[in-house]
This record gives sequence, structure tokens and C-alpha cells, in this order.
Amino acid sequence: MTTTSETPGAAPSVQLVSDLVTRIPEFRGVYENHVFHQGGVQPHVFFWDVVQDTVRSFLGEDPAAADWRRTLAFLEEQICRGVLGIDEVIVTSFLGDLPSPQEPGHAIVHQLGPVMAARFVRIRPLG
Repeated sequence: MTTTSETPGAAPSVQLVSDLVTRIPEFRGVYENHVFHQGGVQPHVFFWDVVQDTVRSFLGEDPAAADWRRTLAFLEEQICRGVLGIDEVIVTSFLGDLPSPQEPGHAIVHQLGPVMAARFVRIRPLG
């Protein structure tokens, strides 16, 4: 995978996926499966799997999953950049798909960094 500076012209949302897989290699298998089945990178679709793996890690259900703290730290760092395409994916397809209050894993929302927590409250004021 490449870093942002090494992929000129890549859409910010596609670069977000690339950077996530580079920073957190535990997502490599999910990424490769995603690209195979989608015929390319579909960031919003890919992030469904990121949410599922992150919540499973938070709940301790999958010891092989990427540590949820690393994923949240990466996403907080990325949302702080203020790049529209990145923000759209994180808000819509990560924060928006976190478990509801009645679902297992909802407590992960209390672990969000300050920027993601503020965005979460705006899109889901009831949790």
C-alpha cells in the first residue's frame, strides 16, 4: 500500500482506505476480499467491514481483529484533517453504522475521540 503523498490524484476516500490498511495491516485480508468482490475500492462498502471488525474487537469476540483502539485513533487523526471525502466516509459509514444503544458494543461510542464524538452526537443525538 502507499501513503497519501505517494498516490497523487487518488480520491480522498480511496486514499483513506489505503492508509487504513497500511497503518493497520490486520485489515489487509478484509481489503483484498473487498477489492476482489467489488472489482475495486468502494470506501463506504469497505467501512461496513471496518465497523464490524472494530466492534468485535471492542467486545473481545475476535482476538485476530485489529485492536479497536488503534482503529479509533487512526480515524480520529483522519477526521481532524478536515478533508471532505474522508469526513463523509467516517461520519456516514463508520459513525453512522456503530451499534445502537440496544445493541452489543454500543459502549464503543464512549471511547470516540473528541472530533468523532462531536460528529456522532450530531448525526445520532439519541445514540
